Amino acid sequence: MSSLTALIKRNIKLFFKDKGMFITSLITPIILLVLYVTFLGTIYRDSFATALPKGFTVPDQLIAGTVGGELFSSLLAVCCITVAFCSNLLAVQDKVTGARRDLLMTPVSRPVLGISYYIATFIVTLIICFAATGACFFYLWKVGWYLSADDVLMLILDVMILVLFGTALSSIINYFLSTQGQISAVGSIVSAGYGFICGAYMPISSFGEGMQKALSFLPGTYGTALIRNHAMRGAFDEMADRGIPKEVIEGIKDGVDCNLYFSGDKVSMTAMFVIVAGSAVVLMAVYVLINILGSRKAQVK
Repeated sequence: MSSLTALIKRNIKLFFKDKGMFITSLITPIILLVLYVTFLGTIYRDSFATALPKGFTVPDQLIAGTVGGELFSSLLAVCCITVAFCSNLLAVQDKVTGARRDLLMTPVSRPVLGISYYIATFIVTLIICFAATGACFFYLWKVGWYLSADDVLMLILDVMILVLFGTALSSIINYFLSTQGQISAVGSIVSAGYGFICGAYMPISSFGEGMQKALSFLPGTYGTALIRNHAMRGAFDEMADRGIPKEVIEGIKDGVDCNLYFSGDKVSMTAMFVIVAGSAVVLMAVYVLINILGSRKAQVK
């Protein structure tokens, strides 16, 4: 246990000391903020305005709060995964530099070393994502706050579950990487593509039917929907209080992926949570298993 604790502390310190890895982990939040300011914010506002029925006027604060909730969910849904991949780069860099080989020459076993990378990645990613969450809360407080205490707590829980999922996914993929080129390639692919396939950059409802069916099998899709529901629930309740018909509100929810459907049936919030949490548990088990098998294979050699 003392060896595991020491390794976790070592990995966390190395991450924050390496300015390259730290800055890389912040690239996705920065890109999303730039996209919002220059492009996404206008699209979100226009799509919301066109969805409202004629004759209904909505205060600018409510519009800003609704759009801000969508931005909130988009930012965090992507960060929880992409930051985990960046935080996990230390495990690959240790292979490149030979540090992993040196560590394995000590009494530390391969599974313990693998677990230390996992826990350190989870802690680092959680710190960065909680900082991003705090910034999002501050933004909503400035433009339009409609969150209840329950919403805030659920958003924090959503972030933790998604970080667990992202850490497990990145740990499995990075386990098989061993060169700097592979690190760059995987990082670029994840940073550029994940936001699209999880519905953060563009709602899944705007894709074709075949693409919607394919994306409905991905856990990240439901992670985005979880955060989006909790970030926008208060704003939707305020719309209902102002007399906007329920059918219109449900239509808006469909348009921004608060409502997701699988084989024509609406997926409940509980089911979304179970899908994301269950996927995280399964991926963690897979990561532990490949570390154990890798250890046995090394002993045979």
